[in-house]
Amino acid sequence: MPAVSEETVRVDLGPRAYDVVVGAGVLDSLGERLTALGFRDRCGVVTSDRVAQLYRTPVERALRLAGFTPLVVEVPDGEASKTVATLGRVWDALLAAGIERGTPLVALGGGVIGDVAGFAAATLLRGIPVVQVPTTLLAQVDAAIGGKTAIDHPAGKNLIGAFHQPRLVLADVGVLATLPRRELVAGLAEVVKYGVIGDAALFARIERDPDALLTGDPTTLVPVVAACARQKAAVVAADEREERGERAVLNFGHTVGHAVEAATAYGRYLHGEAVAIGMVAAARVSRAIGCCDDATVERIRKIVGRLGLPGEIPADVARERLVAAMRADKKSAGGRIRFVAVETVGRVRLVPLTGQEIVEHLSDATSRRS
Repeated sequence: MPAVSEETVRVDLGPRAYDVVVGAGVLDSLGERLTALGFRDRCGVVTSDRVAQLYRTPVERALRLAGFTPLVVEVPDGEASKTVATLGRVWDALLAAGIERGTPLVALGGGVIGDVAGFAAATLLRGIPVVQVPTTLLAQVDAAIGGKTAIDHPAGKNLIGAFHQPRLVLADVGVLATLPRRELVAGLAEVVKYGVIGDAALFARIERDPDALLTGDPTTLVPVVAACARQKAAVVAADEREERGERAVLNFGHTVGHAVEAATAYGRYLHGEAVAIGMVAAARVSRAIGCCDDATVERIRKIVGRLGLPGEIPADVARERLVAAMRADKKSAGGRIRFVAVETVGRVRLVPLTGQEIVEHLSDATSRRS
């Protein structure tokens, strides 16, 4: 596919600054872009078996045309791969191939691959360069940007990880044409999130024509993905390691969403679907604590439904299980979570709450459910 449009967003982190390139057809330029960054000769690639069926051949071709010898490691698809065992498999394969500290590692896939490959790069030889090539909408607008890498633990999601910024993020919206519709829709949850936390115009754009996003048309997706990337880049530049609070706003919908994922053994919902449930829950908690009005809750609930995303915590998930999952939340401090509460679409604030308080507010909100 020829590149029909392209936008570049700079993540300004001083000596660790990098570009997020969003376009249609840009995957073919991967090798050239790595060369422009000063890389030569060999290149590691971590991908999933499903993504490999679609994009291993064109990515290897792009790398070879630029003079690289790709060392490809395939791992099973899905959240179940975010384990120490998978990480060890990646380490073993790359070390056996003789990877060196200056060898770049390409993460070719969705958020799971970005996490696993990113964490492998952060730890292998005490750190090698990583390049994120996200192939899902969720990863393109969120997970691939910002340097968060992690694997899961039975106690909770993403509890073992490291910050390791990529050298480049190459987001080709053209690859989303092969994405299963359910995964495309799940990715839109993160787009909605960016509208809620800081871009009322983006949220209004989704409200006006959600079907335009659901078609996967590149001319629609490029500016939307770039808008999300700009917001993520600004937040990351202001609070790279989530130490001052600014970056915590990116967790809107994630506190309850992660708890729902953990309570359902990471097998029932895609991450974006869980985030959608979490956003509606967060809006209701926000209303219960006096942060927002009914109209704001209704806007969020309605757009989640119009996009075909789930918005309700499943009835078979006990509230006690949600509380237990929230206690293990890595964002908690002193037993309290910096809960992202919405004030109005486009503006949020952090409120310290315990998991028990969040669940109690949700129970209170049930009687006023939209």
